[in-house]
Amino acid sequence: MPSFTVAGATSWGMTLASFLVQGGAGVTLLARTPDEAATVDRDRGLARLPGFELPASVAICPVDAAPATPDGIVVAVPAQSFRAMAEHPALARDVPVLTAAKGIEHGSLLRMSEVLAACGWPPERISALSGPNLAREIVAGLPAASTVASAGEAEAEMWQRALSTSRFRVYRSPDIVGVELGGALKNVVAIAAGVGAGLGLGANALASLTTRGLAEITRLAVAEGASATTLLGLAGVGDLMATCYSPLSRNHRFGERLAAGDAPEQAMEAAGGVVEGAATAPVALALAARHGLDMPIAEQVNAVISGERSVTDALEALLSRDLRAEG
Repeated sequence: MPSFTVAGATSWGMTLASFLVQGGAGVTLLARTPDEAATVDRDRGLARLPGFELPASVAICPVDAAPATPDGIVVAVPAQSFRAMAEHPALARDVPVLTAAKGIEHGSLLRMSEVLAACGWPPERISALSGPNLAREIVAGLPAASTVASAGEAEAEMWQRALSTSRFRVYRSPDIVGVELGGALKNVVAIAAGVGAGLGLGANALASLTTRGLAEITRLAVAEGASATTLLGLAGVGDLMATCYSPLSRNHRFGERLAAGDAPEQAMEAAGGVVEGAATAPVALALAARHGLDMPIAEQVNAVISGERSVTDALEALLSRDLRAEG
């Protein structure tokens, strides 16, 4: 029986652990500390995943006690906490590793697969998972799909087989850059979509906003080496639609609360968890500056989060931009 380690007792980490169990694997879920491990073992779930119960066969322990020789490791923690988990010496470096985080690291501007490489994993052993995957829908038994990307076909196939279930379909891609950037950058657009929904701007405005957001994402991803086709798939437009339109998305809820007049700190608390788009917005702009690219939606989202502009001023700035050809 194959064995996997899931590093991160998050909602997505627990969901992925349940997928691996359904595939017939033995699974160990790693918490940050002994106290957190004891709490997770007692509760076997999270308040933000109502109705979900971690399979009884999933072992739970602190990261210090990580199994020495799993068949694979999934790292499922928020992007800005990712390195702290990935660099832990208890995690084996000579096994396949999958990033399930959607973000870009502050300071270094690295994608999560690049962080894994910096922490000692060979690039050919690194894969990334992304797609329209709202955990609360998935644990409720609703169908979903995702994409796993890897430089090596064998690695992608292994994760595809391990994670696919009767209700969760996994596709393969060789474009790890596109899959990761699609997953990270759509969170910024989702904040803007949440603002639009909160202001009652209507379906036309939200469709226009998400479409122009996809154009921003694609420009930057292609400049970083991705294929534009990837951004038309599950990890691009698929994830963008789910995150922009669903109230289950923390980024969307964060935007709605900003539109209601909450300060960013209040909006983040109301969103009920980590809002990856808030951390990604300034990093996306820094990456875009490397390539001389314009990202007006990300710019306005960042200006609102940083307190430089009000929601209404940011909206006016977008609507008053010079007229141009679509592209």
